Amino acid sequence: MHRLTVDDSPSAPNVVSPEPPSATVPISLVKAFLAGAQARPETIRRYLEEAGVAPELLAEPGARVTEEQFSTLYQAIAIALDDEMPGVFSRPQRSGTLKFLCLSLLDARNLETALHRFCQFFHIVLDDFRLESRRNGPVAQLTLRPNPGAHPIGPLGHELMLKLVQGVSSWLIGQNIPLLQVELACPQPAHALDHRYFFSGPVLFDREWTLMRFSAAYLDMPIRQSKRNLRKFLARAPGDWIFGSFSEQLVSHRVRQYLAAQLPDLPTIEQTASHLHCSVRTLCRRLSGEETTFQALKDELRRDIAIQRLTDTDETITKIAGDIGFDDPSAFHRAFRHWTGSTPGTYRRRPW
Repeated sequence: MHRLTVDDSPSAPNVVSPEPPSATVPISLVKAFLAGAQARPETIRRYLEEAGVAPELLAEPGARVTEEQFSTLYQAIAIALDDEMPGVFSRPQRSGTLKFLCLSLLDARNLETALHRFCQFFHIVLDDFRLESRRNGPVAQLTLRPNPGAHPIGPLGHELMLKLVQGVSSWLIGQNIPLLQVELACPQPAHALDHRYFFSGPVLFDREWTLMRFSAAYLDMPIRQSKRNLRKFLARAPGDWIFGSFSEQLVSHRVRQYLAAQLPDLPTIEQTASHLHCSVRTLCRRLSGEETTFQALKDELRRDIAIQRLTDTDETITKIAGDIGFDDPSAFHRAFRHWTGSTPGTYRRRPW
């Protein structure tokens, strides 16, 4: 199901349009969770079967899974280990941790108060780090500071904790909180470009601290959720807090949205620049600033749509290829192997 977004760019009419298909998830993130689970091969195969992921994809660096598959895998591991952050921190976050966290936030006066409680909650349940929330004029900042001598936090822990803060905060006030900037105190990973779809703002690596910044105006917003709504939020976890909706803040997201709306036709870069009310040169410069290109965005979109439909539907490969702009199925097979390292049939083949 497509979410809806509002195109609020200065020169565009204020209309509601379908958001492009969700980005897929790199296999490196799947492998990171499986490594944290420290499971035997037969157990790993069972987790993958529950999520509908072919085991051979673990051997392909370019492989991807859908958000639904990743969420199912996450839930399977969390239930098996009784750890809602499976294997990520020094102490398991037992079943119910997220529920009691959210319950402690629902009667807060505003988001600023809720974030202070959020930080205090994790100070009580974990020794690995301290979270600090503060307001610096027009900018709010949430900082993760590892405790010296405590269990070292891996890159996955840094990223997940920021995503949890952003996801829970956005749910509490009833709207997505776009991030101005994310800094991570860990090396740049192979899947760094995918952070465009994990975080709705620039992501910097190898920084002194892990932190995120957003407009301080959100701190003054009231809490709009209640216990009645909490059950649905928990039932959809971790999807609702890991995979936030796309943000119109990044040009690459707006390009992806436009391309998705035009399929099976593939607009040229000139047509896309005209739609975004800028020159081709300006569009290329802005995409370069987001570490991507027009061609890369076009390939990523077609790859993600193909993976999702191969995984979730019984449509023929020829139909899927045609719907994303490939008149020749053999050309689609070559492109798909280039994108993922595997054939379309690997994603269609059920592992059970």
